[in-house]
Amino acid sequence: MTKVLPALAALGLLLAPTIADAQTRGSATGGSAGSAAAGGTSASTVGTGGTSTGSDGATGSSLATGGSAAGGKTKDRSHVNETGNGGLNGQAKAMSHDGGTFSKSQTKTKVRGGESVESRTKTMSHEPGSKPVKSTTTTGSTVAQ
Repeated sequence: MTKVLPALAALGLLLAPTIADAQTRGSATGGSAGSAAAGGTSASTVGTGGTSTGSDGATGSSLATGGSAAGGKTKDRSHVNETGNGGLNGQAKAMSHDGGTFSKSQTKTKVRGGESVESRTKTMSHEPGSKPVKSTTTTGSTVAQ
């Protein structure tokens, strides 16, 4: 055991500069999600993203989004596109309807590479004879330099 400790200490000295270089200049994360339900229908969507800039100026970004619907006739879809400027845009939609009763949810998420993350979710549900129930959730985060 006494021979292993000096070897580990020496390894730590070799790795210290690499670990210090892995630090970021700044990062931002964010996301939103929502669900709607009415009668026997339901719909949910979610979107989350992040971006960071390393000490060497390199930027990395990620975005994930998705949704699902249940009850009655359902439809859901999601996609993510690159912006060409190091950013990402994503959108998820889900909807379920059974006659005049329906539930729907939509989430849009934008990641501006090295700058910010924004996400917004809108939901709505409705049953005939009653007022629609609507909700909007918005989040945003900016990279602190």
